[in-house]
Amino acid sequence: MPGRLRLACFVSLGLCAGMAFYLAQVSEAVSYLSDDPRACINCHIMVPEYASWQHSSHARVATCNDCHVPHDNVFRKYYFKAMDGSRHSALFTLRRERQVIFAIPASQDVIQENCVRCHEHTVSTMAQHGSTDRKCIECHREAPHGRSHSLSSTPNAAVPPLGPVVTPLLRRSDHSPREVGP
Repeated sequence: MPGRLRLACFVSLGLCAGMAFYLAQVSEAVSYLSDDPRACINCHIMVPEYASWQHSSHARVATCNDCHVPHDNVFRKYYFKAMDGSRHSALFTLRRERQVIFAIPASQDVIQENCVRCHEHTVSTMAQHGSTDRKCIECHREAPHGRSHSLSSTPNAAVPPLGPVVTPLLRRSDHSPREVGP
């Protein structure tokens, strides 16, 4: 490979790696590997769900991931998070997100699995009476998010503020204004 072509290749790879690192920083990609509920509000569209969960009884015992991702094995959990997160990311980036969030069928199935997992005793009692053909959410629509499912329904929700888009590496270390002189 000629010297100039090799240099162009290395510069291109360096630029791609730098952009990938910057994108990971700006999108807070690492936060999505955690179970921290604040990761769910990295984009503004989840603020009503976060605010309503925060004031529910579930907030004392469950995080977003406890209800919204599978728990039968680690591979399925992170695969589901990656697929669902990629879908959310694409919708948000392309401005195709709905202002009112609805769970897709795959998410509804996971939520049902987790309702049964956590409330096994209640579900087994219901099974004794022959009523197991319905999903929990059909009767418990407001658990844990209540009726608020849009940005307009929770305009002043007290949630942790979103961080700055500029990474710490690019921020100035001193916060004093620069003097502009002659």
